[in-house]
Amino acid sequence: MSKSVYGIDFGTSNIKIYNGMTKTTLNEKNIIAIKNKNELFEIGDEAFKMYEKAPDNIKVIFPIKFGVIADLKSMKMLFEQFFKKLTGPRGSKMGRFCIAVPADITEVEKRAFYDVVAKSDIKAREIKIVEKPIADAVGLGIDMTSSRGNMIINIGADTTEISVISHGGIVVSRIIKMGGNRLDQMICDAVKRKYNILIGLKTAEQIKCKLSDAMYDEDEDLEEELLYVYGRNVITGLPSERGVSKDTIYEAIKQFFDDIIESIKNLLERTPPELTADIMDIGLYLTGASSAISNLDKLIAKETDLKVNTIKNPGESVIRGISMIMSDSSYKKLMYEPRESSF
Repeated sequence: MSKSVYGIDFGTSNIKIYNGMTKTTLNEKNIIAIKNKNELFEIGDEAFKMYEKAPDNIKVIFPIKFGVIADLKSMKMLFEQFFKKLTGPRGSKMGRFCIAVPADITEVEKRAFYDVVAKSDIKAREIKIVEKPIADAVGLGIDMTSSRGNMIINIGADTTEISVISHGGIVVSRIIKMGGNRLDQMICDAVKRKYNILIGLKTAEQIKCKLSDAMYDEDEDLEEELLYVYGRNVITGLPSERGVSKDTIYEAIKQFFDDIIESIKNLLERTPPELTADIMDIGLYLTGASSAISNLDKLIAKETDLKVNTIKNPGESVIRGISMIMSDSSYKKLMYEPRESSF
């Protein structure tokens, strides 16, 4: 295949773009700051630094919500800027592109991802899409020609996509609207309820990364683990510091894990028996950036009686799969063009 190939994973939280020329991947926050309604101010990681801190004349926007494009204009602007950042001002604008899209969305929503590239100033020579569970499977090293069934659970920022793969295709798939962002909101609510402290989502994310545990046992926690955070006291209205305990966070987010496990069991019930036997033998695959929560794999294994396979850098499995698809002609059949929008 030509080296002038690019793979794109438009994530809710992060965008990842693979450059086949340099074998490098751009991975930045999928966020844009717009000044005075239409002036591009900042993008990516730099724009994220402004999140929850910007003045009224600067809007900081995540263009993707719950796995689909909510603001096509902003997403197209972001993509053009990220592409220039990845390739440089003299980078190729006639390359071939492959875009990962969720499986369990409408054809119109899939077409929107295609249009981000097609209607940009990049002038791509070819644009194909691949469903995220398929790219995920390739990135995991699953044999796409095999008839064996594989279940992949990808926990992202806004959504969790659970899919069963066989013969290089998706047998059953379901997207549920819960991910790392919901955990952040649960933590915000719990800190406000218990400590009367109002914190932002970025602070909640820091708490999640340091204190969240899917199988926290208070009896085994000999020394109470606290994380001191700053926020606004809802009673006095003044800035306040408070130590947040690990058990408080566990109580706040345990319902999230219960919902994930229930969704896994529901999809297993919809899976053909022969593929269920394969899954019992192979186990589940856990991917997505939000799957890195401590002991989540152990909890799922305990509740489903199935082996849970984890990987290093689970948030990059999709873009890793896209890079392999774009680099190996044997994967060409996994890509396709979306249907024309009726709008």
